[in-house]
Amino acid sequence: MILPLLTLEARIKRRLRAHFRRIGFLKDSKGLPQPPGDGKDTVRLLHQAQRADLLRAERPFIKETLPALIHYFASGSEVVPEKISPRLQLIEAQTPESDLFRLASLTWAVPVSQGYGRRMRFLVWDDSNGKLIGLMALGDPVFNLRVRDTLIGWKESQRRERLVNVMDAYVLGALPPYNMLLGGKLIACLVRTKEVRDLFAERYANTRGIISRKKKHATLVMVTTSSALGRSSVYNRLNLGGIKYFESIGYTKGYGHFHIPNSLFKDMRMYLKRRRHHYADNHDFGDGPNWRLRTVRMALDLLEMDSELLRHGVSREVFMCKPASNAERLLRGEVKSGSFRNLLSAKEVGKLALDRWIIRRSQSRPEFSTWKREDLRDLLMPHRPVKQFGTVYRTGTLG
Repeated sequence: MILPLLTLEARIKRRLRAHFRRIGFLKDSKGLPQPPGDGKDTVRLLHQAQRADLLRAERPFIKETLPALIHYFASGSEVVPEKISPRLQLIEAQTPESDLFRLASLTWAVPVSQGYGRRMRFLVWDDSNGKLIGLMALGDPVFNLRVRDTLIGWKESQRRERLVNVMDAYVLGALPPYNMLLGGKLIACLVRTKEVRDLFAERYANTRGIISRKKKHATLVMVTTSSALGRSSVYNRLNLGGIKYFESIGYTKGYGHFHIPNSLFKDMRMYLKRRRHHYADNHDFGDGPNWRLRTVRMALDLLEMDSELLRHGVSREVFMCKPASNAERLLRGEVKSGSFRNLLSAKEVGKLALDRWIIRRSQSRPEFSTWKREDLRDLLMPHRPVKQFGTVYRTGTLG
């Protein structure tokens, strides 16, 4: 059924107002929408509707794939902390491994982005038992990111030419029971490994510019990420063997679109399409995550609603990882090649992480061993109570 334009406008406005009331938005002294707070519980609440939408849409997929894939997830009794041995597997779309990545990502409390443009998705396996430790995914970064660009100190022309050497880690996280053993820290450190550098080079070394069509000779020298829940205890002071794996570089301003659920976003796209606005379908390669933000803002403007509704109030901490020690100089064009000294393999990073975090955590928090893989159903069924077994770490698209 095709709704008249005015009816569609009224429905979007009604649903937006109801949604923001439901997640606790208030009005400030100027009558502008005010997020209900800035703590982690508030962030989870802002994501709640989006997660519920996602799980409803994915229910057929979950029912179809969970019985066949659940044996790849570990029970705590199958994990021997002293023997954990991480291995990265780069996956392709439309494969069983892609289905496993998709299913595992649905357990996250905060919905996982699909990524934009170039994408490298990894399963992180424990070779000691053949079970899944967690997930990692790198994608195209946003073009404008103040804290990153200030740190590098590059001009816009330099950024346009060399942003191809930067990626954003939009998924980093460990699954139960590995998350109870600080497996999230291990996976974050795997970003800075020989395997990631080499696989990036294999896939993107001959990348051509979208407009110029010139070869960019891409080399992965920098990876950014942000904490999904504001400040982060995962990436802060993330050091192994005297090497800094991630460092904080600042905070975002608290604007974005993650608190707009997909069902509302689809209505907005439909509305823009009816208004014949090009943002309705303008999401080609290279548009990046800014496309969704622009789409929501344009819909709000045309609906004569306050674009301040994009202010979710969550100032995310932004972190940077440098596989190349001279990353900033390369991105400014001062040197032509990256310096990759002290870059370790995934196995070497895993051994350091065992000694630094994992074995000690297993001794102080032995309850990880009580986790059963069947408990995953609680994380995938929103109407069922969710058992709390540590924290599942992930990241979101920067914005």
